[in-house]
Amino acid sequence: MPTPRAPSHHRRMDRIALLSQVLEQNPTDAFARYGLAMAYVAEGKPEEALNQFTTLTAHNPDYVPAYQMSAQTLAKLGRSDEAIERLKSGLEAAARTGNQHAASEMQGMLDELGG
Repeated sequence: MPTPRAPSHHRRMDRIALLSQVLEQNPTDAFARYGLAMAYVAEGKPEEALNQFTTLTAHNPDYVPAYQMSAQTLAKLGRSDEAIERLKSGLEAAARTGNQHAASEMQGMLDELGG
């Protein structure tokens, strides 16, 4: 007989708890911090996600996906000016790291937002 699976919101909450524990041990773990931010996005908690993205980019200024996803989150909240600033910072990080694919996507989003 298969083991019953927890409802998806319980799995996400477990993920948030697990990633939070990892970050207690290593607050600068970029992968865990990004995962936590994305878990908050999935939970519909954009402010918590944005806090995590901001912390992530403060500790890891070249973690390009954090700029892109935080800009998307800000844009969905109607905070276009903040999204534009995040995209500009992300484009700088993409240039530093040579991430042309992300730069192209962020430039497209920037153009859509009128930045």
